[in-house]
Amino acid sequence: MNGELARLAERRSQLVARAASQRIALAHAMEPWRPRLALVDQGIAVLRYIGRHPALIVGAVLLFAVWRPRGAGRWLRRGWVVWQLGRSLRKS
Repeated sequence: MNGELARLAERRSQLVARAASQRIALAHAMEPWRPRLALVDQGIAVLRYIGRHPALIVGAVLLFAVWRPRGAGRWLRRGWVVWQLGRSLRKS
């Protein structure tokens, strides 16, 4: 039994060391992506903020409709499609 525990402890030690080296390698590989991922993270934060404050969406749509009444319908349709796509992605 003690031999089995010693073998398991050794195996665990090897796996922990391997995981640590893999984390370091992953951190080095992801370094060039850090600015882009930070930008994506900020974009997600903005979308979550807007999702929690739907009045901002209504205000933006009304402002846009006042500024460009002819093209507003087309952009509203596009916005509706994007909204529905976002809701369907959130559900799945």
